[in-house]
Amino acid sequence: MSKVQQVTVLGATGSIGLSTLDVIARHPELFKVFALSGFTRLDELLKLCVRHQPRYAVVPTFEAAGRLQAALIGAGLGTRVLLGEDGLCEVAAHPEVDAVMAAIVGAAGLRPTLAAVEAGKKVLLANKEALVMSGALFMEAVRRSGALLLPIDSEHNAIFQCLPGDFSRGLGAVGVRRILLTASGGPFRQTPLEQLQAVTPEQACAHPVWSMGRKISVDSATMMNKGLELIEACWLFDARPDQVEVVIHPQSVVHSLVDYVDGSVLAQLGNPDMRTPIANALAWPARIDSGVEPLDLFRIGQLNFEAPDEQRFPCLRLARQAAEAGGSAPALLNAVNEVAVAAFLDRRIGYLDIASMIESVLNQEPVVPVNELETVFAMDARARTLAAHWLERNGR
Repeated sequence: MSKVQQVTVLGATGSIGLSTLDVIARHPELFKVFALSGFTRLDELLKLCVRHQPRYAVVPTFEAAGRLQAALIGAGLGTRVLLGEDGLCEVAAHPEVDAVMAAIVGAAGLRPTLAAVEAGKKVLLANKEALVMSGALFMEAVRRSGALLLPIDSEHNAIFQCLPGDFSRGLGAVGVRRILLTASGGPFRQTPLEQLQAVTPEQACAHPVWSMGRKISVDSATMMNKGLELIEACWLFDARPDQVEVVIHPQSVVHSLVDYVDGSVLAQLGNPDMRTPIANALAWPARIDSGVEPLDLFRIGQLNFEAPDEQRFPCLRLARQAAEAGGSAPALLNAVNEVAVAAFLDRRIGYLDIASMIESVLNQEPVVPVNELETVFAMDARARTLAAHWLERNGR
């Protein structure tokens, strides 16, 4: 890294965005913030702009843009405010940008992430939905543009670190038997099944290990997060669904493992802090200080592993079925899950209804091939419509 890298952070006010900015601030000789985006937390975005002084900031509405631009001018900053999806795509694909942290949660992150890929950027992928929704199209765009795609999810980054550099030749060609994708098991790993329907949003968001946003916290509780990660792993590492095994590991110290045909199993360990994979990807192939404390194995004492119970975590089963079905199934799965989680957080449905809504919609809609991006968005819209109808019939 001989020159300072210009970095766009999409989703700057979320937990991944803030961790990224923390790592960047530790290395001003290596990285400079080019653009930041935020959704509803305008006051936080303003503070980040004051601190990092990006050239651009992106917000979703005209009203938010006017407020933020006035505040930036009042603070004496020259940051220019851009608007909406077009603004996100502009700062993702800008000629002066070297790296893009894609950390917008959900389907909203797909187009700007693809814009960064198509512009040939170094893309730090924290938006798993981009690959879940449009895996084949997304990976084809990566190959066509020559973009460098680096995974940020702690599990996928761990797999990336444990695989040989030429893993793109195929897992079989490099002697890999399977990928072991670890999961914490979330807050309800040992909760009696009869108590799950009474789970509140506050309980679902109280993750025992990781600090995350509300939507991702609920996904972790249902293990849909792991199901989406399974689909993502298949695309990132050219693996079949049956080559990816989910393993519950409550300590969240072993972030994932790779099992080789000679009997070797390589694992990446570290404290549960997203700054580790972020620093790994920002500096790759070099290593830089992330600010994460060294791992104290003596304090941890033991590491536990167990198989997931699909009766407790039906969303994991549904995600694996979508991975095996391919085509439009993952996009449908992702869209309905977003609607279901939002409804649960709004107390319109119960915790167990999340999986019920997803399974109902998936059973209604046939799987179709996905050969263009318009099909992805059509399936996304169709799934949300069906989910809304389910809510009308079954919601509170």
